[in-house]
Amino acid sequence: MTQLAVPPLPCGLADALGGPWPASARTGPGGEVLVGGVGLAEAAERFGTPLYVLDEGEVRGRARAYRRALPHAEVLYAAKAFLCSAIADWVAEEGLGLDVCSAGELWLAVSAGFPAQRILLHGNAKSPEELRLARRLRVGRIVIDGPAEIARLAALVAADTPQKVLVRVVPGIAAGHHAAVRTGVGGQKFGFPVEGGDAADAIARVLDQPSLELAGLHCHLGSQITSVGPYLEAVDALVRLLAEVRERHGVELPELDLGGGHGIRYLPGDAEFDLAEFAVRVTDRLAVRCAEAGLEVPRLIVEPGRALAGPAAVAVYRVLSVKHTADGRCFVAVDGGMSDNPRPALYGSPYSVRLVGRRSDAGSARVDVVGRHCEAGDVLVRDAVLPADLRPGDLLAVPAAGAYQLSMASGYNLVGRPAVAAVRDGRARLLIRRETVEDFRLREVGR
Repeated sequence: MTQLAVPPLPCGLADALGGPWPASARTGPGGEVLVGGVGLAEAAERFGTPLYVLDEGEVRGRARAYRRALPHAEVLYAAKAFLCSAIADWVAEEGLGLDVCSAGELWLAVSAGFPAQRILLHGNAKSPEELRLARRLRVGRIVIDGPAEIARLAALVAADTPQKVLVRVVPGIAAGHHAAVRTGVGGQKFGFPVEGGDAADAIARVLDQPSLELAGLHCHLGSQITSVGPYLEAVDALVRLLAEVRERHGVELPELDLGGGHGIRYLPGDAEFDLAEFAVRVTDRLAVRCAEAGLEVPRLIVEPGRALAGPAAVAVYRVLSVKHTADGRCFVAVDGGMSDNPRPALYGSPYSVRLVGRRSDAGSARVDVVGRHCEAGDVLVRDAVLPADLRPGDLLAVPAAGAYQLSMASGYNLVGRPAVAAVRDGRARLLIRRETVEDFRLREVGR
């Protein structure tokens, strides 16, 4: 598997952690783990816990890997994985566009200086206000996801300044790690199914609107996909639809967006999406199918999110209690939980965990690392192997924490969301401050 990361560590650094950790991660003295040259225990002491440590070099390196592998494609970072002003800066500087799915993501990106023309707006339920904002900011493309959007958007756009749009279609391809994230099949809320004619009808309606410029087709198959096969099936299905559009309407659409969903490692030994294989096989398949159909090859668009941000962050927690029960179980409770990482509770997602900040000569024990929330399902890592002498005050680090954790964080039990610090070249800086009790109180305006 091609490593989508910063350049490899120099030969001789046998203490590099590998697996789900950032490429810069390595062990240091006294049980420390360094990411981006910064000790995780050192960062925890400086910024407090829970803390998300984000490796800038990892994000940038993975963005460059996509640009190198797909030099003729357009690469959009999927902001839903995790967005802050710093990440918007990094991906913009690395030549990527941005895929957003709400007014909040759109406004944050543009406020940070991200060029609106390089933004694509998604969403299955865009409000009139969101569409007006997108038009006012001159967003590059809008993805049409439902029939009501066609007339709604057309009414906002003057015919002399048409809005570029893509139509999201559902090709009937199942892919993804959990039923809740398999969006390429029917029976869910996104897009227009190809089977039954909904997609063809939506395309015809868009083409009838002089204020809308149909640039191409879009699909998104699912999330945490680790094989290239489903994308090849999607190419086949979408090229057939492109050919039908030409036959019915006499137009060739210039863009084809295959979405994202590229999977990462959460555990050592996990399969990971092979970008090099994807780049070769998908571009070849697209060229062959278009030649067979007599079509010009459309420009390919991809939307990686997790594949850029996921491996770049490590969550650091402090142990609050260690509970041994009569049935032989051990529960290690930390100061975070499902409010900052709901994925284990939602999907049963697995993670690895490591003691950092001190060495232990004790034997190992199997424990459940649990959160602090009033929910039996608030378990971050089940059956983890950790030192048997864990005690309150210890620090635990969970890698592969950069995607769909803070972006889905909540204020459950009025526990504030964690701080986020960026690390690079041995330096750390705070990107997002910790949410406080006062932040919750300030939202109240009456009683």
